[in-house]
Amino acid sequence: MVQETSSNSPRSFSGNSAGGAAGRMLPHSLEAEEYLLSCCLLDGKDVLSRCLEARIRAESFYDPKHGLIYERLLDLYNRQEPIDISVVAEELKTARQLDQIGGYAFLAQVSSRIPTTAQAGYFIEKVREQALLREIIRSATGAVEECYGFTGGIDEFVDQIEAKIFSVTQNRVSESAKQMREPTRDAMSVINKMMMKKGELTGVSSGFKDLDAFMWGFQKQEMIVLAARPSMGKTSLALNFAEAAALPKKGPPAAVLIFSLEMGAAQLALRMLCSRARVNMKLLRDGLLSKNGDEQNRLVEAADQFSKAPIFIDDSSAISIMQLRAKARRIHSRTPLGFIMVDYLQLLSPTDPKVPREQQVAEASRGLKAIAKELDVPVLVLSQLNRSSEKDNRTPKLSDLRESGSIEQDADVVLMLARPRDADEKFQVAADSAELIVAKQRNGPVGELKLTFLRDITRFENFHQ
Repeated sequence: MVQETSSNSPRSFSGNSAGGAAGRMLPHSLEAEEYLLSCCLLDGKDVLSRCLEARIRAESFYDPKHGLIYERLLDLYNRQEPIDISVVAEELKTARQLDQIGGYAFLAQVSSRIPTTAQAGYFIEKVREQALLREIIRSATGAVEECYGFTGGIDEFVDQIEAKIFSVTQNRVSESAKQMREPTRDAMSVINKMMMKKGELTGVSSGFKDLDAFMWGFQKQEMIVLAARPSMGKTSLALNFAEAAALPKKGPPAAVLIFSLEMGAAQLALRMLCSRARVNMKLLRDGLLSKNGDEQNRLVEAADQFSKAPIFIDDSSAISIMQLRAKARRIHSRTPLGFIMVDYLQLLSPTDPKVPREQQVAEASRGLKAIAKELDVPVLVLSQLNRSSEKDNRTPKLSDLRESGSIEQDADVVLMLARPRDADEKFQVAADSAELIVAKQRNGPVGELKLTFLRDITRFENFHQ
């Protein structure tokens, strides 16, 4: 039976009363550590490779003596030297560490702890588990101490604390820097998929065939900016994207998280319901729809579909980029997300209201790009355009992005929604058709395409005459 704690352990935790852990032993299992080292001495090549995959380091061992032995084992493994008790003893002796671990007798005791490596996987997991618990305790205790020393800037402070706690659990999975072999393998997998399936989407479908032909879907880790002047229908188009992701015509659904800083969740749900059910919202509000008619049946059916769809809506009206990132992390840890939508960028609250507006927007833009990379999902960000294109009566361009050039820099894709040049300019509202301009795309072509806009149900569709 594995012993979880030991009274003669070389380490203990002396926390203050705030931590509630004064004099407690840190989690550990000395026997599991010895069993694991015994497995390494029995079959070093296999067991040590599994240890490395599980991110077991010398620091993962509670007993410093065990850490020293493991360090020598790793050194031999990396040099492709034979792993044997006599070789390990000689290495420790050369490094003047043999006496530190208790001499050859202790090494012999460890090597004879277990006769087979059959349970190596269990002991790897046990050592990793106990080491992770100790890391969490140290991070959490450090957070408590930092709280007592807090001097101001609560949002930034909380984000830093949360990042430290998350780093314990998130960073244990993989290193941030990857050898070229792994990314090359991933790229070849995408290439093979494209060749075998003849242009099939490699990302989340937008729901529009012409746009998917440009982008092959919304790709993971990409920040996609959808920009337009007010009342051009950008929220409607973004909701159509979200609907296509969560309720695709084919393929598995993607969990969608919508941050709506402008509209309430109920108002957003109403728009999505009417759009999918193809019901005129004005007639619904005026009470001109029959109670048991076809429209109600379609609404009930759409409501049933949405209630089962993996869609999350956060309608917090005043939220900073750090708060947004924290919320996204928490939801992603419970339900892995496939698509995030933010409506819209300029409404995010600044971390520091004193800095110039351009810097505030730049911070939000960089933060959203960081979320896309951290959570490995496409992030769709709505943004405003300035008035220049209207004044000059021309097609919008990248320089028209409002308040910050960093949006253009951070975005992987920039989409711009504009009225057709021949549309009636009497009112600044969405026309029956719209031009969607792919103004920037890091990994694909740019160009223009047309969409049909059904104003009565606030829905965009593939263009048709």
